Amino acid sequence: MNNQMKDRFANQSIPKLIFLLAIPAVIAQLINAMYSVVDRMFLGRMEEGGTLALSAIGISFPIIMLISAFAALIGAGGAPLASIKIGQGEHKKAEQLLGSCFTMLLMASVILTALFLIFKSPFLTLFGASHDTLPLANDFLSIYLLGTVAVLISLGLNPFIAAQGYAKTAMLTVCIGAVVNIILDAIFIFEMNMGIKGAALATVIAQFISAIWVLGFLISKRAPLRLRLSNMRIKPKEAASVLALGLSPFIMMSTESLIQIVFNTSLAKFGGDMYVAAMGIMGTLMQIFGTLLSGFAQGAQPIISYNYGARDLARVKSTILYCSVFCAAFGLSMWGVAIFVPKLPIIIFTNNPELVALTARLMKIFFLGTCIFGIQLAFQQVFIALGQARVSIFIAILRKIILLIPLVLLLPTFISPKTDAVIIAEPIADFCAALTCCVLFGLTIKKLFKDRSDKAGML
Repeated sequence: MNNQMKDRFANQSIPKLIFLLAIPAVIAQLINAMYSVVDRMFLGRMEEGGTLALSAIGISFPIIMLISAFAALIGAGGAPLASIKIGQGEHKKAEQLLGSCFTMLLMASVILTALFLIFKSPFLTLFGASHDTLPLANDFLSIYLLGTVAVLISLGLNPFIAAQGYAKTAMLTVCIGAVVNIILDAIFIFEMNMGIKGAALATVIAQFISAIWVLGFLISKRAPLRLRLSNMRIKPKEAASVLALGLSPFIMMSTESLIQIVFNTSLAKFGGDMYVAAMGIMGTLMQIFGTLLSGFAQGAQPIISYNYGARDLARVKSTILYCSVFCAAFGLSMWGVAIFVPKLPIIIFTNNPELVALTARLMKIFFLGTCIFGIQLAFQQVFIALGQARVSIFIAILRKIILLIPLVLLLPTFISPKTDAVIIAEPIADFCAALTCCVLFGLTIKKLFKDRSDKAGML
């Protein structure tokens, strides 16, 4: 198995290998995003209360993203480190990382489930729930939170499958859950008339099935890195390395929750539930866009991490170049759809003419910065793949915490209408963050490779 991985990561054509790993990863990320998309598609088309249900899902979204962020904190932090260990020939240490991460995921799921079940109503009110949307959001989360352990296991351990080169198997993890979710959504929401509770129940069942699939693979003989009971102890130094590297994707996802809260509360204040529903649609589309880009970059990550561990810097540089070019091109494509044909994706979520028109108008502003967002995300994922925790953390904090949140809060003071001022904050933050990221990448990557070359020469 190890020789097979070495032959694949160290010798195969880089463009071909990137696409072999990236395409399943992109499909998996897209299908994973479909969990919330399908819920909104079905709920938005209910004859009664569809718009309110969309608002309720949008208000619940920060908690959902925060749970996923903890999966990324552990899974996206541990998987690149495991890939580097494999590249260094330290198979046993890679398996120890896998076992430690599994235990950390279980502990996190217990804490998060208890926390959000106890405080969900105050959280939802804080996140912008109105008198009409609070009961619906409460109903959804009461069921969804019971599946927290399954969400963390399926999302947190799946990167370890992809890191071993089994991109198709990792894709199937998500595909199986998504298909189950779509089928059960139709049954629970329409046939059984369960509404928003049915959407939550369908998602929970689907996530449990995905988690069983992941565990089944990782304990089987097919996996080069196997989940073993003897490795399920948490070593403080090992855990610290995982959390440090996973902090960047954690910040990206958890701050997505914070961003959603700030957008929802601001738009609820200045525009009402219709604007919150529009933000829910745009937020979902931005999530799909981001996850597609992230999926491609994650497909390139095992190649970068393995060859960086093996000190084959020529292959690392080539992989970074291909990854960056594709992400830039894809970002331009998504920008074109959002600016020139915005109604095309919007009508998937709602047939309310007023909501379609409002969302289309706002979307042309909201997505202005996506034309260069692909470059930022590519470089950020490269730093994660290279094990550079500090730089990736700074990039993650820059766009959302340093730029976007202050802009959302401050711009309505100076610009009218205030609802448009809230939306304008997004493209301004995107442009500033992407340009800063490019400069930072150029300044640091040369030194990073020089240090790695010097170490290789001393061996």
